[in-house]
Amino acid sequence: MAEKMALAKAINESLRRALEEDPKVLVMGEDVGKLGGVFRVTDGLQKDFGESRVIDTPLAESGIVGTAIGLALRGYRPVVEIQFDGFVFPAYDQIVTQLAKMHARSLGKVKLPVVVRIPYGGGIGAVEHHSESPESLFAHVAGLKVVSPSNASDAYWMMQQAIRSDDPVIFFEPKRRYWDKAEVTLSDGGFAAGEAIAGPLHTARVVREGTDLTLVAYGPMVKLCQEVADAAAEEGRSLEVLDLRSVSPLDFDSIQASVEKTRRLVVVHEAPVFFGSGAEIAARITERCFYHLEAPVLRVGGYHAPYPPARLEESYLPDLDRVLDAVDRSLAY
Repeated sequence: MAEKMALAKAINESLRRALEEDPKVLVMGEDVGKLGGVFRVTDGLQKDFGESRVIDTPLAESGIVGTAIGLALRGYRPVVEIQFDGFVFPAYDQIVTQLAKMHARSLGKVKLPVVVRIPYGGGIGAVEHHSESPESLFAHVAGLKVVSPSNASDAYWMMQQAIRSDDPVIFFEPKRRYWDKAEVTLSDGGFAAGEAIAGPLHTARVVREGTDLTLVAYGPMVKLCQEVADAAAEEGRSLEVLDLRSVSPLDFDSIQASVEKTRRLVVVHEAPVFFGSGAEIAARITERCFYHLEAPVLRVGGYHAPYPPARLEESYLPDLDRVLDAVDRSLAY
């Protein structure tokens, strides 16, 4: 059954499906119950599943994640919401020193199937601590999986897959895309039906074929890269757009296959370029594709500075002109 819905609604439907199918799935977080979350992503879930399954927590991120770890050790599959990206840092200790390490610490005997949902990124005119892109801080930590959907269909299916993962998953939701709509094929008979639709959780996807240059992005920047490809096409340039979907692990094989075809690569993300995920991609692809590349790998991202006030954020975030400039520079080599 296909239905057009916003990305936020797709996550809501995915959580609803998981709560229906598995009594061990719980949803926890600040204002996720009666309010339905600040972005209304969990709207209606507490009313339908009760306060013991959809739990309004105190304003204490460390306590939320710590409680989820304890529940996972007792056989539950908690999905916790961190209300905004900048609020995750009080829980960073729990995530890095406990959640990420418990499996290895127990020599593989203990699994921690916890999903940490984090609305992230800018573009909504928010105040300080509400527009961060901290994905590289988590991708650097062994033991965590880090993913970010770019559209409603991926949001629905990737959430299903994340909840069923026995490893902890940091699920970054691009808040500026919450209201973007797309066709979503809803599951109607168990998870197996969705495998062919979604593909593996950590596999990248070509969303636009091209021959002259590869644009790699994830989450909120995929739509921008598609707009860049449209603009470049008007000048006779054929750009391939690759949606990574996963930041850790990274699907280097798919990036390599695309770069070997186009021979040029530009990586785009909202997070600062300095020590960002684009740096790892640039290094690995340079190693793998050195004799195929006709230009150095270029990166477009945020600046190495604290996120600015809302009135300046459009000058901070990558936009059409900045990405097109990188494309021009790459093609000029």
